[in-house]
Amino acid sequence: MPRYRYEEIADDLEDKIRSGVYPPGSRLPSRRDLVDAYSVTEPVIDKSMMILRVKGLTETLPGVGVFVREPA
Repeated sequence: MPRYRYEEIADDLEDKIRSGVYPPGSRLPSRRDLVDAYSVTEPVIDKSMMILRVKGLTETLPGVGVFVREPA
């Protein structure tokens, strides 16, 4: 079954979080950097970030960035 690009990006970022590429407390790349890295638009990255937030993997500090949450 085809998957949306934002789902693929969320899965890729989740894999990087779980494997330690982005350890707890670290800041994820900026939206602009992710747009460039994945060659997509900002709304696609926003949906990917929403998935990670809903899964409890990240938290957003407005004006600062998106950070990997400490494990519960």
